[in-house]
Amino acid sequence: MTREPLLLTADAACRLRLRSQGLAPQVPSGPGDDRGGPNPVDVVRRMVALQGQDLPSVLRAIAIRSRPGTTLDDVRAAFDAGDLVRGWTQRGTLFATTPRDLTALVSLTAERMIRAARRVREYEGIDDAVIARAEGVAREALSDSGVTRATMIDLWQQAGVPIEGQRGYHLIAALALRGVLHWGPFAGAQQLIVATPVAHGAPEDPATLLRRLARAYFASRGPATAEDLAWWLGLPKTPVRAAVASLQALPDGAPLTPVAVDGKAMLAVGREDTAGLERAGVVLVPGFDEIVLGYRDRSLVASEEAMRTVVPFINGVFRPAVLVDGQVVGTWRRAPAKGEAPFDLVPGVPARTRREIAAAIEAWRLG
Repeated sequence: MTREPLLLTADAACRLRLRSQGLAPQVPSGPGDDRGGPNPVDVVRRMVALQGQDLPSVLRAIAIRSRPGTTLDDVRAAFDAGDLVRGWTQRGTLFATTPRDLTALVSLTAERMIRAARRVREYEGIDDAVIARAEGVAREALSDSGVTRATMIDLWQQAGVPIEGQRGYHLIAALALRGVLHWGPFAGAQQLIVATPVAHGAPEDPATLLRRLARAYFASRGPATAEDLAWWLGLPKTPVRAAVASLQALPDGAPLTPVAVDGKAMLAVGREDTAGLERAGVVLVPGFDEIVLGYRDRSLVASEEAMRTVVPFINGVFRPAVLVDGQVVGTWRRAPAKGEAPFDLVPGVPARTRREIAAAIEAWRLG
């Protein structure tokens, strides 16, 4: 039986997306709920992966979704304990994830990413023989403990592995996609490269895995579309749509709920409502945050004008964003130059809201 979609305005959908993302004020689930919110591992496990090529930004992205009072040291401690890792899981980009989902995502996406990077490797002079030599050195170096990037590069250089220019980076990425290594615990401000252990037990069936990832995506980022999910994973639309369709075909009470956002078909998890979200208020997020980057179509949360403030250049760097009621209204900075405002907003933001944004920036506690 086809379920009637939940009808939402764009404003309501933005607020629900903010809640799905773990960025709305946390509401107790019922009497006696004193858990205080998720810890960093809970956050990442629920979201599967958070874009993490900029390490300071992803640490902050995890912290702001965690229980009140969570510090960056708390997030780093989860990496130090091995509960969180960082690797090239999808779209040729680094993501923070759990060890389980590092293995799961790479099993789905590595072949495509390796194939997509072939021309870059050829241009850099990195052939299979070079990768094999680099892998042998890396496995020996990582047999007992982790090493810094600089140490790994130095060991390769000593072994005659070409590392000039960007070759070192491309070798690390290539070995990560082959399940050899990933970024793990911290040594000061930087992460160590560690060996990726061999997964035990039977791997998840690809179709089953895709269904699990689809449900997690819509639970942590909905309302969204199957096309958003395919883009986020960096996978072809056909198998992703099949996974989504198989979830939708389940009986009433199944994970996915059809949603119509001003007439556009989307999906969420559960029969959501907008109670308590009449005004979500000001939310600050770090650069490269999933509330902006987690979707192929970003028009729900950001106008073209707002996106130009977040990504002002063609270098692909996403600045920290200011959201009001779930919609991007500009960018912000913690330490502006003397005489400069701490934000760059689109025209039309009311004076009262500007004061609220300034107060939120002043209260920011994550460096």
